[in-house]
Amino acid sequence: MIHSKFTRRDFLKASTAITLSAVSGCAIPSRKPIVSIVKIKNDKTDYAVEKAIDLLGGIQTVTKGKNSIMLKPNLVAESPTYTTKPSVIRALAKLMKSAGKEVLIGEGSAAATGFNFKDEITYRTRKQDLLDSMQKYVFDQLGYSDLAQSLKTPLINLHSGDLIDVELANGLISNNITLHKSLMDVDMLCSVPMMKTHVLATVTLSMKNLIGLYPGTVYYSVRSWLHDRAAEKKSPGVAFETIDIVRANKLDLVVVDASTAMEGDGPTGGSLVKMNLIIAGTNPLATDMVSANIMGFEAAEIPTILWAIKSGMTPTAINEIEIRGEAIEMVKRKFVRPNVVPWTDINELWGVQEI
Repeated sequence: MIHSKFTRRDFLKASTAITLSAVSGCAIPSRKPIVSIVKIKNDKTDYAVEKAIDLLGGIQTVTKGKNSIMLKPNLVAESPTYTTKPSVIRALAKLMKSAGKEVLIGEGSAAATGFNFKDEITYRTRKQDLLDSMQKYVFDQLGYSDLAQSLKTPLINLHSGDLIDVELANGLISNNITLHKSLMDVDMLCSVPMMKTHVLATVTLSMKNLIGLYPGTVYYSVRSWLHDRAAEKKSPGVAFETIDIVRANKLDLVVVDASTAMEGDGPTGGSLVKMNLIIAGTNPLATDMVSANIMGFEAAEIPTILWAIKSGMTPTAINEIEIRGEAIEMVKRKFVRPNVVPWTDINELWGVQEI
């Protein structure tokens, strides 16, 4: 593991306030952020993804000035039941490559059976050999290895490799975050989460999906060290660790895989819900607010959204967002709420023992 130093000057200049232009990449901050909602018809996911991007202005518009893009799916573990579908990533990668962009796919999964999950116990680990073999297994099991090969697209294990320190002014947990160097080398990060509820965060969407960027060789496989430090700072619903990682990256595009969503005790133990939707936006907060609203949640119920707004991110209300495509009211469904528990309760039973 190579570990070097890196400074983001724009973040050194920032205060706790996070401007729309810095976080969302919106070219005209005074305009309302746009979020598109598209129905998937006849299982044509690729068409829905392309239409969702077109409603934002098209692939050339949303990637203008960006030559290299990393796609970050949600591959929390090895089951296709609760992970981003490869078809969504494939559609996005093809769109971007057709626009002449360099595309990478990156992830740092939390756990996998036979690696840090054994005999119904989830262990924490920072062992590089274990994390590397675990990540390869997850990529293989979910079809991402074959997908990357067919697209001739690099597949990045974000747990280890060339790691750098990113300085963050007024971080909620720390003023320094260690990340894979590829995240700083790309021009744009695109978060592609599966729409799910979450027993820690209430919902997991584009911003929460970025927890998978924290390398396990530093923060442990289930990010237990990170969550322990966040709990000491009184982070509600993993909000602090989420806001810090959003600020440290170039999250300029979100595409939510809401083809099949999860309600109840997600991110892995809930029930599946067929939504047949793709939701997209260039502003992560706006896209998460719309997605959560479609799930029947108010912004006040989601700690990450509340703290994003407290930190200075915009919009501050859903009526400040321009919706294109389907109306929220036409696709809305009240999801079964998760049994939300604080990390300080979970860490007594989950991710405690080290392997």
